[in-house]
Amino acid sequence: MPPSLAVLARLHLEVSLNSAQAVGIPIALVGAVFLSLGAQFQSRGVTKVEERSGAQGDGLGFGELLALLRRPSWVLGTVMLGLAIVLQLTSLRFAPLIVVQPLGAIALVVTAILNARVTRTPLNPRTVRAIALCVGGVAVFVTVAAFVATDLPISDADLLTIVLTLAVVLVVLGSLYAIFRKRMTPIAYIIGAGVLYGFVATIAKTVINRILQSQFDLLTAVCLLGLLAAGFGGLYLVQTAYSVGPPDLVIAGLTVVDPIVAVGIGVVVLHEAAGAPWWAPILFLLTGAVAVFGVFQLARYHPQLQSITEPAP
Repeated sequence: MPPSLAVLARLHLEVSLNSAQAVGIPIALVGAVFLSLGAQFQSRGVTKVEERSGAQGDGLGFGELLALLRRPSWVLGTVMLGLAIVLQLTSLRFAPLIVVQPLGAIALVVTAILNARVTRTPLNPRTVRAIALCVGGVAVFVTVAAFVATDLPISDADLLTIVLTLAVVLVVLGSLYAIFRKRMTPIAYIIGAGVLYGFVATIAKTVINRILQSQFDLLTAVCLLGLLAAGFGGLYLVQTAYSVGPPDLVIAGLTVVDPIVAVGIGVVVLHEAAGAPWWAPILFLLTGAVAVFGVFQLARYHPQLQSITEPAP
C-alpha cells in the first residue's frame, strides 16, 4: 500500500474508533449553554442578597447562603447548572474526559455576551482579546485531544490515587481560605473552584460507571463522599466569586482551570493520552498556557472590575 493510502487508512481507523464522540460533543455543547445561563442567574441572585445584607465579598456567611435559597433567580440558575452537570455527565458516557471537559469554554462566550447586555457594560477590546485567548486556547486543545485521546477503564489503584490527591487539595484549599479569607481576590476563588470541579468531573464519571455496573463497594462510597465534599466546596467558592467578580470572569476561570485539572488527571493518572504522538503534549502545554493567560488578562482588564477599582473623581 502506498504511504499516502496507509496514512488515510490509519486516520479512518482512528476516526471510526472515536465515532461515539459525535454524540458526546453536541451534548456537552448544550450543557455549556445551560452553564452560561445558570451562571448569569446565580450571579444576579448573589448580587441581590449582598445588597440586602451589606456583605463585603469576603465570603458568604450562613445567613447569606439561606437567603440565596429564597431568591428565585438563584434557584433558577441552580436548576440550570444542575441540567448542565447532567448533560456533561451524559456526554462522558460517549466521549473521553479529556475531550468533553474543555468544551465548556463555549459557555464563556455566551456568558460574556449575556452579562454585557444585562449590565449594559460594553466589552472593551482587551476583554474581547482575553476571551478570544481563553476560547482559542481551549478550542485548539480539544481539537488535538479529539484525535489522540482514548477512553480507558479506571482501576482501583488509579481511583485511590485520585481520591487521596483530592483529600490533600481539600485540606490545602481549606487552610488557605481560613488564613487569607479577608484578602482573597476573585481569581483566587475562581482557581480554587476550578481545581475542585476538575476532580468532580473525573470522580463523578467513575462513580456513575461503578454504580451502573453494580460495583458499589467501600472505595465507591469513599469516592462519593469526596465527590460531595469537592462539589459543595466548589459551589461555595463559585458563589463567593460571584460576589466579588462578574459572571463571565467566573465562567472563564472555571472553563479553563477545570479542564486543565481534569485533563491533567486524565493524562497523568488515567493515561488517556498514552498513545498520543510526541507533539501532542507540547500543544497541550502551549494552548493551556494561552488559555490561562487569557483568564488573568480578563481579570485585569474586565470593565466591571475596573469600574470598581478606579478611584472616585
